[in-house]
Amino acid sequence: MKNLRNSIFYVGIIGGFSLLMYWIILLGVKLETGRNLKIPTSDKSQWGEFLDSLIKNLHHPLALLLAQIVTIIFVARIFGWICIKIKQPAVIGEMIAGIVMGPSLIGMYFPEFSAALFPAESLGNLQFLSQIGLILFMYIVGMEIDMKILRNKAHDAVVISHASIIIPFVLGMGLAYFIYDEFAPADVQFTSFGLFAGIAMSITAFPVLARIVQERGIHKTKLGTIVITCAAADDITAWCILAVVIAIVKAGSFGSALYTVLLALGYVFLMIRVVRPFLKRIGDLYATSDKLSKPIVAIFFLTLVVSSYLTEVIGIHALFGAFIAGAIMPENIRFRNLFIEKVEDVALVLLLPLFFVFTGLRTQIGLLNEPYLWKIAGLIFSVAVIGKFVSSALAAKFVGQNWKDSLSIGALMNTRGLTELVALNIGYDLGVLSPELFSMFVIMALATTFMTGPTLDFINWIFKSSKTETEEDVSLKNKYRILLSFDRPESGRALLKVADGLTNKRAESSEITAMHFLPTEELHHYNTEVYETEKFKGVVEESVTLNRNITTMFKASSDIDNEIVNVANKSKHDLLLVGIGQSIYEGSLLGRVLGFTTRMINPEKILNTVTGKENILESAPFDDGTRQIIAKSHIPVGILIDKDLTEIAHIFIPLFNAKDWDLIQNYVQKFIQNTDARIEILDVEGKIMSDLDTKEKIRLMEQAASSQLSLRKEHSIEKDYLNQQDLMLISIDGWKHLVETKSPWLTNIPSTLIISEDKK
Repeated sequence: MKNLRNSIFYVGIIGGFSLLMYWIILLGVKLETGRNLKIPTSDKSQWGEFLDSLIKNLHHPLALLLAQIVTIIFVARIFGWICIKIKQPAVIGEMIAGIVMGPSLIGMYFPEFSAALFPAESLGNLQFLSQIGLILFMYIVGMEIDMKILRNKAHDAVVISHASIIIPFVLGMGLAYFIYDEFAPADVQFTSFGLFAGIAMSITAFPVLARIVQERGIHKTKLGTIVITCAAADDITAWCILAVVIAIVKAGSFGSALYTVLLALGYVFLMIRVVRPFLKRIGDLYATSDKLSKPIVAIFFLTLVVSSYLTEVIGIHALFGAFIAGAIMPENIRFRNLFIEKVEDVALVLLLPLFFVFTGLRTQIGLLNEPYLWKIAGLIFSVAVIGKFVSSALAAKFVGQNWKDSLSIGALMNTRGLTELVALNIGYDLGVLSPELFSMFVIMALATTFMTGPTLDFINWIFKSSKTETEEDVSLKNKYRILLSFDRPESGRALLKVADGLTNKRAESSEITAMHFLPTEELHHYNTEVYETEKFKGVVEESVTLNRNITTMFKASSDIDNEIVNVANKSKHDLLLVGIGQSIYEGSLLGRVLGFTTRMINPEKILNTVTGKENILESAPFDDGTRQIIAKSHIPVGILIDKDLTEIAHIFIPLFNAKDWDLIQNYVQKFIQNTDARIEILDVEGKIMSDLDTKEKIRLMEQAASSQLSLRKEHSIEKDYLNQQDLMLISIDGWKHLVETKSPWLTNIPSTLIISEDKK
């Protein structure tokens, strides 16, 4: 009755007011009498007029800008993904995407498409939006620099950093001397040209370097600490030098630039002595807050905008102001994280790719149409590598590093990446760099960034010692070693309970390693220790409860699936445990296709995920990452479906054939030896007892552990029985059988450990 009344009211009010609106329009039309109205006339049909209107809308500046953004983000993500797969930073892919979409490729072979998507009159909007992205990016870079490290560990690092700046800077100016006549724009003084060539050779991309260090797991080593500190000191020094260079270029002479530099020093003094203490007080007040109020957020963003505005007006570029605004942020890690999370996604995902494409539109590799020009490009690359790589390595060796670490520092400091492109674009905007020279320097930036990973691998290969088998290696062979990979602490607790159940009473002859991986873009070098502590807190607490010693492994990775497989295959473990349940690795391990909760499980998705066989359930979503974990792992994999596992007192084992028993009998034996659990085996289809060999194996184990192991005589399984079990142990083929037969068990199963076969 109530629904009928609501429907009548709805129809009445909509219909009544629609009629009223129509009546007002009729009255209004009469008011047009006597007016000289311009009513558009056209010989075209209504459909033709609609198409004309649609085409006009497509060319509207806002529609064009939105189309550009969609295309740019799509292409940038594809190239970034490709680079991650070949173990290169995603930023290289985004840089390449920019060049591909510019006149060097798309513009050359598809000029009509390029002209339609990037008409010359639209580039101004694209440039300004990309500059906003750069301002936000430099704000993040400033926040990522940990001033505590510079204050406490900067002794050797500053020597290396400044040597890696001054030497390539001088070499760059020397290079400028030889190419000035031929490549410098006619109205550019040598001083401006030489200074920009010097700064282009001196830059290190701190954000890219920090992520490489994290991905290689060396952030906790002495090498990692030194190179991060070097890069931070290098970044601060390079941006200060660049600010001075910009002031000189804009002023035209050292004398005129002096006033700009003095004004800039006054600005820096104001930011450090006045603004920073004020922001620190705000940070101290909100140090423990999980979120910030909008007025507080407004204060910090206003600081960013005003700082960028002041440096732009002073004449040292808005990006320097954004960098300083980030550097003077309160040092509280939680506070900085809150702001980075607010800014990072918009800056790095939405706006920064626009800068790469805008740079690509300026990069005209086709201009290098003579062998001589490519020789000059090769010379620029050589000077860049010699100046940065060699100077950093020699300085590191001078302060006491061994040759391996010294060369590694040189390779990492030679990473130029996005920071180099920023400086090059500033030089291009100021008219210091010609289009040909700009393209050569962009190629150098790409090449020096791309070579970092392979160079580090080559250095590690050169210094790889041929180790003989040590006593430690022998002892590891005699231990049963379990590697567990978890996402959330709750998942880690459950996996640790299973690992302990397999090894509890033989702790001295076993070893458990708990590892957690995080996507590189979600971790910042300065908060690594805090994040690691938070993630492992639950697992460590559980290990204390179980009285077990565990080893922890924490690492950032751009390809978590491959990283898990690589660690499992190289670490000589006997079993890899991974978990799925209420939460899973976002975007990676057993993720992207599984929507589990502990109460509602989609068996088809689990089966399709853990088996890695597309032909099992062709209609179900399929996850490539999980497939490769199962397929590429050389050791057995146990997949735990966690349904609030609290203890392992009752274990249920369904067997469908003799192969099931062959696969899981070792794990049954370990549960018997290490727990007091009651274990019940069910011959689901009656095939096990007809296999005399398997029947005898089960009988012998049952005799040896009669108080724990028993063979269930009833073939029917009730809901209450399943609810009484703590853990179900099953093979992948057994799980497949349950799913294919749509077993009613699946809605009531307890926590389940699915075992894959040993591929050794």
